[in-house]
Amino acid sequence: MPRLAANLSMMFTEHAFLDRFGAAAKAGFAGVEYLFPYDFEAHELRERLDQHGLTQVLFNLPPGDWEAGERGLASLPGREGEFREGLERALDYAAALDCPRLHAMAGLLPQGASEATREAHLATYVDNLSHAAEACGRAGRTLLIEPINGRDMPDFLLQRQELAREVIQRVGSPHLRLQFDLYHCQIVQGDLIRTLESQFDVVGHVQLAGVPERHEPDQGEVNFGPVLERLDALGYDGWVGCEYRPAGDTVDGLGWARAHGVVAK
Repeated sequence: MPRLAANLSMMFTEHAFLDRFGAAAKAGFAGVEYLFPYDFEAHELRERLDQHGLTQVLFNLPPGDWEAGERGLASLPGREGEFREGLERALDYAAALDCPRLHAMAGLLPQGASEATREAHLATYVDNLSHAAEACGRAGRTLLIEPINGRDMPDFLLQRQELAREVIQRVGSPHLRLQFDLYHCQIVQGDLIRTLESQFDVVGHVQLAGVPERHEPDQGEVNFGPVLERLDALGYDGWVGCEYRPAGDTVDGLGWARAHGVVAK
């Protein structure tokens, strides 16, 4: 049975952010993830985790100027120094929160990017990830990369699973693994079970959401039951992040999760 983690950036938004930890625990979650911790002091987040007996599963490295539309720095030529500063900041938070996984968002290509520009971004990506993976390894953390669909994030460099595998092979570090998001994969290329099987040896974290509206997993075009069963059969013992936007009240929409061990307290 997969261990489900609530994504607090999208779920329990009926509450202020720091109150979402308690709401998630009351709903039956044992783990949480979110996009970014940096609006809060690490000790504030640590206190909420400890208070509610929660495990911090995952968060992202600083993404650049999110409000201006930036979606990661890892592949942006000329921003290497900023990427490395963000990595160190993320590692400090990871140490305080005992978080084993950090996700480095690839970043966006310029609109209409040429093949030469794409290759330059890819080369920067590999170089930055090589540095970051080794730093994460020294700190006892795992670095993750995630293909994200181009409908939700136009011009995102990393969209397909095959490219993620190529990047991981080029970096060649045991500390770099794949964040396999079933929602993004279904939109980009589908064939979820076979794709998951082909990527499983490099998977370090899994996320899911209903397709196409990104609501609860029991809504939309994908029957996630067999996918999660196959994940179990493959021997996955990690977390599955619930990175979806509830269609209504978060708790009211958790019926699907009860069969997977999320039982309200």
